[in-house]
Amino acid sequence: MRREWKRVLVSAFVLIFVLCSQPAIAEDMTVETALVTKEKWDAPSVTAHAAVLIDAKTGDILYDKYANKQLPPASTTKIMTAILGLELSSENEVATVSERADEMGESSIYLSKGEKIKVGELIEGALLRSGNDACVAIAENTAGSVEEFVSLMNKKAYAIGSKNTHFTNTNGLPDENHYSSAYDLAVMARYGLENKRFSEIVEMKYATLSYEYPLKSRAITNTNKLLWNYSYADGVKTGTTNAAGKCLVASAQKDNRRLICVVLNAPDRYGDSKKLLEWGFNNT
Repeated sequence: MRREWKRVLVSAFVLIFVLCSQPAIAEDMTVETALVTKEKWDAPSVTAHAAVLIDAKTGDILYDKYANKQLPPASTTKIMTAILGLELSSENEVATVSERADEMGESSIYLSKGEKIKVGELIEGALLRSGNDACVAIAENTAGSVEEFVSLMNKKAYAIGSKNTHFTNTNGLPDENHYSSAYDLAVMARYGLENKRFSEIVEMKYATLSYEYPLKSRAITNTNKLLWNYSYADGVKTGTTNAAGKCLVASAQKDNRRLICVVLNAPDRYGDSKKLLEWGFNNT
């Protein structure tokens, strides 16, 4: 009964958010009203199939390479999973790992059925270690089912200004109907970084996940290597699949200014991101 009521409340919350806030946010974030400065300076070339650079404060687009093209986002999907986990659940809620989460393959934090772990730990596992299993556990605890949670992800993405995004899962595993764009992912990252806890998590190089049952802990390392090789970097999320190639949503702060860069299908994702961020700080 408690889970049914929670599902109703969660759905109502997102519906109200969409109806009340979408127009104002979408107007602020729209490409048409953004300041496009790419042609004003000698913009760098990148290996990425699609890329965008935006100012986190204003939303202005500083660089655009096929920024609105629909492409597989891989695990950058988890930005939205984490946003909803933080907004619709308490980090101290204890989730019980289901069989579905246990059996989720590829990247994982190695959850086992019946284990109990706080939602906050799961969000760290999803953002730092890119745990697909953690995303399933977040979804089931927050919305009662993965399917309901994915529906909320799509509503939220639209509400904050995404126009070329459709999710079919919580983690970014390949699906022809699961797509986003460089610009939409920048919109999601910009929104997420306004949440203090989200911002703190994506900046962490290391974390230790603590379980409630059985009592144990697991050390994890962030998959985002830009945190080590670019001193101004402070987030956000990697993504890699055969379909998507190497992807990165990156954030950096320099001289009291934050820029957000997204590169999709980028053989040199870290080099591309560092190049775009430095160009943005020095020329825009």
